[in-house]
Order: sequence, then C-alpha cells, then structure tokens
Amino acid sequence: MILGKPEAVEHLLIALLAGGHILMEDVPGVGKTTLARALSLSLRGGFSRIQFTPDLLPADVLGVSIYNAQSQSFEFKKGPIFANVLLADEINRASPRTQSALLQAMSESRATIDGTTYELGAPFTVIATQNPVEFHGTYPLPEAQLDRFLLQTSLGYPTPEVEVQVLFEQSKTHPLESLEPVLDGEDVVMLQNQAAEVKVEESVARYMVSLVEATRRHPAVSVGASPRGSLALFRACRARALMQGRDFVLPDDVKALARVTLSHRLVLDVKARYSGIQSQDIVQEILSQTSVPS
Repeated sequence: MILGKPEAVEHLLIALLAGGHILMEDVPGVGKTTLARALSLSLRGGFSRIQFTPDLLPADVLGVSIYNAQSQSFEFKKGPIFANVLLADEINRASPRTQSALLQAMSESRATIDGTTYELGAPFTVIATQNPVEFHGTYPLPEAQLDRFLLQTSLGYPTPEVEVQVLFEQSKTHPLESLEPVLDGEDVVMLQNQAAEVKVEESVARYMVSLVEATRRHPAVSVGASPRGSLALFRACRARALMQGRDFVLPDDVKALARVTLSHRLVLDVKARYSGIQSQDIVQEILSQTSVPS
C-alpha cells in the first residue's frame, strides 16, 4: 500500500507490537492516513477513525450518556475510542481540551466518563496524524500528550520513480480496496507478549539510559526525556528485535530507534528554537558522542 517507505511501515508495526501509539507528522497528501488504514484493514478487529476539527468535543471521542425515556435511565453510548486501532486524523486541528480526552486512554487503556471507568479492548493502538504546526488552524500538541506516543515518524515525499508507480497503481481503483486481514486481535496480543520476552542485556539497557540522560544535560534542551522515554526506547527495541527474528536486543536497535522515540519528548530552549536547531539533530549528536557497548 505504501511504496518506497519501508522505515515508516516498520515504525508503525513496532508501535503496534510494543503496545504503544505512533504520531505521524508530515505535510498533507503523502500517505499518512493511507498507512493507518492499511494497518487497520490488515487486522480483524475494531477500527475507528476520528477527523479532528476545531469544534470537536471530548464527548465526540469518548462517548456520551443518553437518557432513555422508556427505562427512565441513562444509557452510555460508546465513542470511537472503543476500538483496537484508532486513527486520530489531523489531531492538532482539535482544541487542547479535546486532545486531552485521549490522555488517559493512551496511558492506561481505559477511559473515565461521567465517573465510570471503562476498559478498552486489547490491543489498543492510536495512530495519530498531524500537519506541521506552521499550517493555519492547528494547535500544537502539549508535551504531556506528545510523551504518550511511543514514537514519532514521518513519510516525506516519494522519489519521482515511486510517484510514477503510484499514479499507475491508482489509475482505476485504490489498492486499499483489495487488502485482506492477516491477523486478529488475539494474534497481535500474542506477538506483543513475545516482544515483552525479548532479552535485553544490562549493558544495552545502560546504553539506553545514558542516551536519555544525555538529553537532560544538553545545553540546547530545557526539558529532556523522562523515564517514560527510557521505557519507550526499551519497548520499541524489543519489538524491532522480534520483527527481525531475534530474541535479544542489539545496540543497533537502539541506534535505529533513538531518534524516533526520543526527539519528540525534548523541549528546546528559546535560543535553540530560533536558531533552527531540530530535536532530531540533538539526538543524533548524542548518539555520535555516546560510547556503544561491545
């Protein structure tokens, strides 16, 4: 479904197998929604899509209690968040109040509505897309929400050769129409359990922590990655190892995933932001300066 972007596809599957959530930030029209739809169609399970807009309310995400005149009681109508795969399309177009409706669900896999807590199904993965904050009509995601995403990735523009191939593949029908499911929810949970059993040597774990700790000491960073960042890197590396047929994590897994798991958790100081420094560059700098365990 997605041509020429194997890294982005890998990141999406890593988030799924690690039991986490993924944020895809890119300009419109490069295939973010198509990638999310392709994953949902490959799974037998509940899928929901929310098109975030400025007038969207938290009840539109979580659900609402409706009074039933016949039974003279309130009945809860579940919102789209009660799904195995939730596509939050253009999440940064909704108000911060509505964005915050996802926080508990992404952190705890449950939602509290009108004083009652509801468990979400397993697996539960949020695939959020957003346009860059420079676009009109967007609200930057707060740090607390960004920290809930296991990793952040982007697709970017395709090469001219791939774009020509896309033109011909969609000349009559969209390839999504022929996609068939290959896994159900139980299969995904089984794979998630297998990923949780992947071994991590203490030296490799210390390497992860040293990278995270270095983000807190970098002069251009006002707020570094939290322990949740360490856990995210730990879980993502396990999932990557499983996908490559290994039952142990290598330092190469850490180097491959450090940028996409840590960059969005950094808050740069004012001088760094106005000088054009990117958080991805800082993580790459830290990687080059941190010794790798042998």
